[in-house]
Order: sequence, then C-alpha cells, then structure tokens
Amino acid sequence: MSSARENNPPAKTGAARKARPLKTRTYGLFRWLHVYISMFSLLIVLFFSVTGITLNHPDWVFGNVETRQEYSGTLPEGWKTGNQVNWLKVVEHVRATHNVKGSVADDGYQSDEQQASVAFHGPGYAADVFIEMGTGKYTVNVDAQGAVAVMNDLHKGRDTSPLWKWVIDLSAGFLTLVSLTGLGLLIFLKKIRPAGLITAAAGGVLVLLLMRLAS
Repeated sequence: MSSARENNPPAKTGAARKARPLKTRTYGLFRWLHVYISMFSLLIVLFFSVTGITLNHPDWVFGNVETRQEYSGTLPEGWKTGNQVNWLKVVEHVRATHNVKGSVADDGYQSDEQQASVAFHGPGYAADVFIEMGTGKYTVNVDAQGAVAVMNDLHKGRDTSPLWKWVIDLSAGFLTLVSLTGLGLLIFLKKIRPAGLITAAAGGVLVLLLMRLAS
C-alpha cells in the first residue's frame, strides 16, 4: 500500500495548483481577442478594404451602370394650403405612386411662388421631384447607379441611415482592436519582437511621409 501511494501521489487541489503567470494570461487574452475579433469583423473589414480601392478608381465602371427614369403626374387635393406645401402628403403620394425610395434631408424641401421641389437620396440613388405650384402637376427624375456606386456611398456613409453610420463606427473600432492586439502579440514574441517593432516603425514613418507628400 505504501509503495503504491509513493508511486501515485495524490493530485494537487485547485488552491495548491500554481497560478499561471500574468504574462501568460495576458498573452492568452491578446491572442483570443485578436483571433475572434478578426473573424467576427472579417466581412465588414473586407468590404471597406475593397470599396477603398473602388473609391480610389472612380473610372472603373464594372457593375456601375446608371439608369435614369422620368415620371409625371398630378398631386391629389390637399397637397397645399394657400402657398404652404403639405410636404408629408406630397412625399407619401410620390413614394406610393412611383416607388421612390431614399430619405429626404431637412434642406431637401424648396418652394417659391412658381415651383416647389423635394429631393430623395440614398446610396447610389437620387430622385428629384419638381412641382408646379399653380396646377399641382409634377415630374420625378430618378437616377439609380450601379452596385459599385452603392457600395462606395456605403463606404462614405453618404445618404445612409443612422444604423449604417453605427456600423461604420463599429467597423473602425474592430479594426483598431485587431491592430492593437496584433501589436500586443508581437511584444510577447521575443524572437521576432525587435524586427517586428522596427518594421512597424518603418511603416509608420513611410505612411507619414506619403501623407506629407500628398498634402
């Protein structure tokens, strides 16, 4: 019995186990964050990377065919009171009748004694409505661009919803975390740390120099 106990000592309890060093735990945390944040944000970061290229080359026309349409009609009764336009009624009528989409900015409404206008905008999309104040007759000019223009406007956050603007902010945050955790992992790798930090510094200097030359 005694020899068996000597050959098979009892397992250490949790309290007796030696805790992992702080350095090891920190490295593990950085690695976990780097891997899973990269995977979670992979598609959205890839989207902004690709559209960064298409924004830099507006002459590329692949998938960027523009279509133009024109509609006309007469607004229903109640579209104005005196010289005051009932914009809600106008917008609802145009949307329902001609399937116009996009949002209207606060400065998208214009009117005078002769003509009124309202402009709808969305990513890669614009619809301008021109109304004769005397008769209520109107025309709608719709310009719908192709997929590349839509993606470019999404990249810039142009004429997008507040929700998409949050997506842009979160994407920037994810990319920042991926960069910082990657740098943190490099600091823990002794063999390549000097060369890695020198390379990072050289890249930073190069970017600053290019920014200086571009300004």
